Amino acid sequence: MAEPKTKYDRQLRIWGEQGQAALEKASICLLNCGPTGSETLKNLVLGGVGSITVIDGSKVEVGDLGNNFMVDESSVGQSKAKCVCSFLQELNDAVKAKFIEEYPEALIEMNPSFFSQFTLVVATQLGEDSMVKLDRICRQANVMLIFARSYGLTGFVRISLKEHTVVESKPDHFLDDLRLNNPWPELKRFAESIDLDVQDPVAHKHTPYVVILVKVAEQWAKSHGGSLPSTRDEKKEFKDLLKARMISMDEDNYKEAIEASFKVFARRGIGPDLQQILNDSSAEVDSNSSDFWVMVAALKEFIANEGGGEAPLEGSIPDMTSSTELYVNLQNIYQAKAEADVLVIEQRVRNILKKMGKDPNSISKTTLKSFCRNARKLKVCRYRSIEDEFNSPILPELQKYLTDEDYSVAVGFYILLRAVDRFAANYNSFPGQFDGGMDEDISRLKTTAVGLLSDLGCNGLTLTEDLINEMCRFGASELHAVAAFIGGIASQEAIKLITRQFLPMSGTFVFSGIDHKSQLLSL
Repeated sequence: MAEPKTKYDRQLRIWGEQGQAALEKASICLLNCGPTGSETLKNLVLGGVGSITVIDGSKVEVGDLGNNFMVDESSVGQSKAKCVCSFLQELNDAVKAKFIEEYPEALIEMNPSFFSQFTLVVATQLGEDSMVKLDRICRQANVMLIFARSYGLTGFVRISLKEHTVVESKPDHFLDDLRLNNPWPELKRFAESIDLDVQDPVAHKHTPYVVILVKVAEQWAKSHGGSLPSTRDEKKEFKDLLKARMISMDEDNYKEAIEASFKVFARRGIGPDLQQILNDSSAEVDSNSSDFWVMVAALKEFIANEGGGEAPLEGSIPDMTSSTELYVNLQNIYQAKAEADVLVIEQRVRNILKKMGKDPNSISKTTLKSFCRNARKLKVCRYRSIEDEFNSPILPELQKYLTDEDYSVAVGFYILLRAVDRFAANYNSFPGQFDGGMDEDISRLKTTAVGLLSDLGCNGLTLTEDLINEMCRFGASELHAVAAFIGGIASQEAIKLITRQFLPMSGTFVFSGIDHKSQLLSL
């Protein structure tokens, strides 16, 4: 793409050059381009994905004009896939757009290998049987899959793939990596070279809080058998020590030290989330292991050896009240340690790759740097197959949701979305889809839902009459407002998956437009 980067200027600030490059390489397949599918794809086309393929066998009908902005009166009678595809192409001429006029169900049945060419498949408005089959196909081909469906005032989104590893999880709140509770030799030496009792008031007021905390923590440890403050009283006493060192009330650096003292009290070493990844069986690498797990194996060796129980240092420091000279020196000490840690990890990665019989330089320096900088925030997501969830959901969870009033609407709609597919398989139409016979549809849907619940092992649990009536009232309609919301969620998750940044949602996301609430169900 020869275009200047200013085109995607605002989003580059969120997911950066690497994230944008991943999007521009991605090929997306959309199944069914009703409002839910069209809205999902619109967001991805505007975001600059590489290519899209729209698959839909239906023709545009007059009814489609009321809920899909991507078709107009001139489209009636034409291929829906073609009309939506040309509309989307107009939104961003850098995206390669094509369409296939075919029903997705037929493609899933007759040509399963078709899907292996894509980075990600967005499957909208599919029935349960097709979902299960498509999920099996995509898992085998290692293609990312997102299911999305709108139905009246409800809808769901569900990601499905065997494993998704994230280096840049970008959590909202995370303790910065200053190592105040476990300083390395260079930081210790730097702190030792600075006198906290300096007579010059200007110098006293411009000693960075990192130095203050490292020194006071060391003094504390000397008089407390090597340990740092842990009880409430000790923490208070530690803060009082800091306060006592202030010469005047306007010393911002000491106020910062008192506010940041919790960083001294934090546990040394790595957190339980990272420990879990290091203990994962995938961290025992073999010739099929992905780059992520090769780097994790190197990280594990590093923590046990050079790291002394700590992950590689991130290397950046926050702003703080300080003289410029001390701040720059401190910054250099953190950067040097981070760079040294990257070199050690790099060496270990190269050795592991060599042992595996792979090119020792196959993982780039940029990738390794990013991995080391984010080592404490790594995430691994695994998703149950749709088949497992549908046939044997986690019973205690399901029963808990059905009896908890916070979850009852969401889980009720979840059960009913599956019940309407059973209903359609039995009666060749969705409940309430055609005029007349509403009462009969309501009682049939109720019977179907009760049957489904007992098949899932929830005997004796029922859904409220209100929800069943509503579901019939929806008549399988796709409302634009709901479709746009569900499409927004689906496209946001697609971007997380493709860029491998942020944490994609786990479980099944269910939205209820009746009370404007959404829930994640872990089934």
